[in-house]
Amino acid sequence: MDNGRVVIAGGSGFLGSLLVESLRSAGYDTIVLSRTADAPGSARWDARTLGDWVGHLDGARALVNLTGRTVDCVKTPDHCDEILRSRVESTRVLGDALQRVTNTPGVWVQMSTAHIYGDPPDAICDESSAFGFGLAPTVGVAWERACEESCPEHVRRVVLRTSFVVGPGGGALARLAKITRLGLGGTVGSGRQGMSWIHHRDMNAIFRRAIEDEGMRGAYLATSPNPVTNAAFMRTLRTVMGMPIGLPAMGWMVRIGAPLVLRTDPELALYGRYCVPTRLLDDGFEFEFADLEAALRDITG
Repeated sequence: MDNGRVVIAGGSGFLGSLLVESLRSAGYDTIVLSRTADAPGSARWDARTLGDWVGHLDGARALVNLTGRTVDCVKTPDHCDEILRSRVESTRVLGDALQRVTNTPGVWVQMSTAHIYGDPPDAICDESSAFGFGLAPTVGVAWERACEESCPEHVRRVVLRTSFVVGPGGGALARLAKITRLGLGGTVGSGRQGMSWIHHRDMNAIFRRAIEDEGMRGAYLATSPNPVTNAAFMRTLRTVMGMPIGLPAMGWMVRIGAPLVLRTDPELALYGRYCVPTRLLDDGFEFEFADLEAALRDITG
């Protein structure tokens, strides 16, 4: 099969690696734009300036932009600035690149975040919900605006507001599995905070649909239709891993331990949101893994 070339900006991380494998198995040629382009099928870029990588966009079937500094860090002012700039500047330079190629891709698939809706304790959010308050919503809005302003009018634009992707070999699930094996995989904080999640194969199927379906346009939530509480997520993970106990972590413990021991933001664990993919469901998208336990069992074996 030869389904054309897909250029994936920022595709060398956890999510990008899974997407590359999925697309190649489906007959796509992939080019990964990366700061360390030392693997076959990759091209070097700094996510800020134009370069030789622009040529790969000419005649490509699709552009997928996953670029952005990880949010799994302590939110110092410097890190917050890097999180914002890495997303906005990379998106703008991709738009500049598309203005310089003869045959532009037919679609631009842009990563965004379900965290754009903030951290409402009880509300169920979908694409029609109001955006939230704080760093993540601010970054999400700026990220999406940069794509809207940079994308040529004749290029179809799809924005995927992505939740917690569970998959093998990395991501936040690897950290949760590790602490669960140590008997520490109990409820975090109140345990009532929402966890919106999606299996990596469903995530990749949404990417492919965004590339192939001419009717997909605008913003979609990329998440399972069944969000759960933190307490339910951790309980299910313990069940799947055969761990009978899981010591809980009080909120104050997380606020002290997360930045000092794990070098991450405690709010990533203490807050959350319940999101449902109304637009995908209305369009008839069928999730392979709508149930959390089945999803985790598939990944953990």
